[in-house]
Amino acid sequence: MIKITRLNGTKLYINAELIQSIEATPDTTITLSNGVKIITKDPLEAVVKQIIEYQRLVHNPQIDLEQGA
Repeated sequence: MIKITRLNGTKLYINAELIQSIEATPDTTITLSNGVKIITKDPLEAVVKQIIEYQRLVHNPQIDLEQGA
């Protein structure tokens, strides 16, 4: 799960595995595989960074253990 901030300031956790696309228009719009669109005030780059961190944790948790996280 990754944490994003909606335009109204509320926090929302979404399943990174369900993200189909992300675009900056100028707000960041996340489209899920079920067609739901979520608009966030988080910059596109920050969302992508969270997805990458999530994928690293899920697919290679040993890295975090070795780093003492």
